[in-house]
Amino acid sequence: MATADTLPAQHAGAGLEATSDAIDTINMFKGEAPNTMELNPAFDADSCFDTEKDKTAFRQYTDACDRVKHFYAEQHAKQTVAHNLAAREFFYSPSRQRAEMTIWQAIEKLNTLVDDSDPDTELSQIQHLLQSAEAIRRDGKPRWMQLMGLIHDLGKLMLFFDGCCAGQWDVVGDTFPVGCRFDDRCIYPEKFESNPDFGHEVYSTRHGIYKPGCGINNLIMSWGHDEYLYLVLKDQSTLPPEALAMVRFHSFYPWHKEGAYREFMAEGDEALLNAVQAFNPYDLYSKSDDVPKVDELKPYYLELIDEFFPQRIIKW
Repeated sequence: MATADTLPAQHAGAGLEATSDAIDTINMFKGEAPNTMELNPAFDADSCFDTEKDKTAFRQYTDACDRVKHFYAEQHAKQTVAHNLAAREFFYSPSRQRAEMTIWQAIEKLNTLVDDSDPDTELSQIQHLLQSAEAIRRDGKPRWMQLMGLIHDLGKLMLFFDGCCAGQWDVVGDTFPVGCRFDDRCIYPEKFESNPDFGHEVYSTRHGIYKPGCGINNLIMSWGHDEYLYLVLKDQSTLPPEALAMVRFHSFYPWHKEGAYREFMAEGDEALLNAVQAFNPYDLYSKSDDVPKVDELKPYYLELIDEFFPQRIIKW
């Protein structure tokens, strides 16, 4: 059995985080999708922590660096139905050795992804996660949403597990459904032309393998850290559906920012969309806040983790 102490060393952390941060910069320019539900002050009232931040101080995605353009060219070419089915089959395979560790051990393990050679950020993973969580906490959001800020990127642990990813292109970046036509509101839509599914007789049609109103949770989302963590959490926590949606769809910008794929939404999906939109600012705009003091905050978040993960040890 794999344990937190026996996981293989990961040396691609700096490159991954540089790519991930560059992608985040792009996402800040995609425009806010309108809220379609009455705001609930319990978790989805407008964020307050970022009201004085200049969100226009970043470049437009059309002028993105070559790192981002090359990343999306590879991602769009390789995220096929076949790849996604194989990834899920491996995830659920009885023969796969699933590492077992607590949430906090997982956070500490993820922290090793960033090293001093990363030119784009001086923050470690644990500092970014705590920044998100603390911003949510300061805005008075519920405890489960604070926990989402803390754990939303833990799916990147897939980098440490043999066979769970093939490269950065199926770990980070915007997500989208496979098995239907790639929407033009995805970032760099022209790069999908290299995808084998682009001209498929079924997968290239508007609805593909789905039906309108089938429900957003029934889409096969492109494989990455969002989907990986969602699969880990949905059967091993007491988190509400809104929390799971924040994890699974926080990179689904074509849906929650651009209004794409709405024809697949079913009854109840508006609430999930609203939850993802409420979470998004805390992921993107908390990165410039003061560096949190991990030792001072750890006791609070350990108690918070235990509240929603009663079994303590998680199978990753």
